[in-house]
Amino acid sequence: MNILNSINSPKDIKALDKALLSQLCREIRDFLIKSISRTGGHLSSNLGAVELTVAVHRVYDTACDRLVFDVGHQSYVHKLITGRREGFDSLRCLGGIAGFPKPAESAHDAFIAGHASNSVSVALGMARARTRLGRDYDVMALIGDGALTGGLAYEGLSDAGESGEPLVVILNDNGMSINQNVGGISKLLARQRVKPGYLSFKRAYRRIVGRAPALYGFLHKIKERIKDILLTETMFEQMGFIYLGPVDGHDIPQMESVLRWARELRCPVLVHVITQKGRGYSFAEANPEACHGVSPFDPEKGIPKNGDECFSTVFGDALKSLAEKDESICAITAAMESGTGLTSYAREFPDRFFDVGIAEEHAVSMAAGMAKQGVKPVVAVYSSFLQRSYDMLIHDVALQKLHVVLAVDRAGLVGQDGETHHGVFDVNYLCSVPNMAILCPASFAELREMLELALYRISGPAAVRYPRGVEGIYKKSTASLPAVRLRQGTDITIVSYGIMINQAIAAAEMLAEKGCFAEVIKLNLINPLDEKTVLASLARTGRLLVAEDVCSAGSVGSRILASVAASGMVLKGARLLNLGNGVVTHGTIDELLALKGLDARGILVAALELVGGNGVRDEESQA
Repeated sequence: MNILNSINSPKDIKALDKALLSQLCREIRDFLIKSISRTGGHLSSNLGAVELTVAVHRVYDTACDRLVFDVGHQSYVHKLITGRREGFDSLRCLGGIAGFPKPAESAHDAFIAGHASNSVSVALGMARARTRLGRDYDVMALIGDGALTGGLAYEGLSDAGESGEPLVVILNDNGMSINQNVGGISKLLARQRVKPGYLSFKRAYRRIVGRAPALYGFLHKIKERIKDILLTETMFEQMGFIYLGPVDGHDIPQMESVLRWARELRCPVLVHVITQKGRGYSFAEANPEACHGVSPFDPEKGIPKNGDECFSTVFGDALKSLAEKDESICAITAAMESGTGLTSYAREFPDRFFDVGIAEEHAVSMAAGMAKQGVKPVVAVYSSFLQRSYDMLIHDVALQKLHVVLAVDRAGLVGQDGETHHGVFDVNYLCSVPNMAILCPASFAELREMLELALYRISGPAAVRYPRGVEGIYKKSTASLPAVRLRQGTDITIVSYGIMINQAIAAAEMLAEKGCFAEVIKLNLINPLDEKTVLASLARTGRLLVAEDVCSAGSVGSRILASVAASGMVLKGARLLNLGNGVVTHGTIDELLALKGLDARGILVAALELVGGNGVRDEESQA
């Protein structure tokens, strides 16, 4: 790591002898493999972007120039180059470096990035702000071909091409997002990849003929006329961009040259770069999908397949079992086949599986059309990505009470991917969708049963929201009931749902040791809400504590308090434990629960404070 250890800022990259660049890239790859093997993180996407990132930093000054990442899971090399190498052992750890670009972390991070397809729109906004304020800096959007399956990318490209603003869009084309890319754009880019000689010819032509301006102008008109007759313009050129490419994204001198050229053109330019996802690590090259986001692993043996059963795999297996008996069931996902546990389903029922790319809005609208015509669509999507489909949920699904089932994966805290990926807002927005039933399994058994309930016992839209990872101490199923009393008590009612019920049960057990007896109410259906069961419990205890790993706005706890007020009941006390505004940093789920007072210990403390000194023995204060 002799060269990498000397790189403490982009200035060091610019000053580095060109002959040492290849060695630097090898050292960066070795560093990433060793580091990510300890912390986990996004591996193959960063291995594929090493030379590209080095070239960008040799041409631009990201402390002033604005580099907008799309998604941002390929930003680790950028972080290494911009002074964060020493803290890399804290990547994605509580209090450490974030796994995605974060402006609060570094001046070199222009914009937060965790979701796909927005980079061109953001970059155009920055370019227009530059023009409006008379500033002098360059703006780039670094977008992957996977993100081009999202509709927002085309809204941005359409406006940017028309704007005339000096702006460079770097298209990092590796043929993949997380899974293999799908759709027409993937085929279009594949055709462009077979024309690498065009860029070399174009540059040579400009260099030679450009020395004679009059001749250049005359020949340029002839060239453009011939091109119009014989060649089809790229989609990007039709939008108003100058298209440069394809360029070898692992050839730093070529990348530098093209990026400098793109900057000098002072107009909308798209640089089409070809890279290999997972480059330089045989295991990642052979299986870039499995090496996209990884847990800690043995770097000498590669990435072992995680065989642990989790909520996602249980969902996929359960849906496949139901589909074997019901040919009207179809599965839809937005570029997350493996992430949502649908790999086995897709192999078994390829004609009833639809991967629409990074296009959640389209997924929900398409599901609405399928439901209207008699199919049972199940849309498997991460909670934080479902946010994009809010309009479609209301307009296309709910207004007609269409039977669309949402499998809302990664609900609640997700851990080390941080604030861009926590699924903490879906309870708020899903409860506002008319006619939406929301089921919250706390165990694998309940997930299986609730999926079947959503498909066959609910006639309108339904969401089954479940967490990332494995089940806890609660492994039973009470799915047939909207709410259930798991534990009797007289001093306080603790209400929770989903995986959080494990924390509530553990807190109730600790409370009992202190002489405080909590009644635990588990909600299986949070919309519509079973008010009677909760109010009946409160009539016995007089105190309410609701624990949920979601934002406070629209929380179940606030709705329960509204029901209490409407009933005329007067409580001795109430406490809502949640995530406040929902912006939560990265760290393990256990660490974040403790940080926010939502673990069993936090619930215990809140309950004791609520009950007060009313005959409750406090062993800690006595000690």
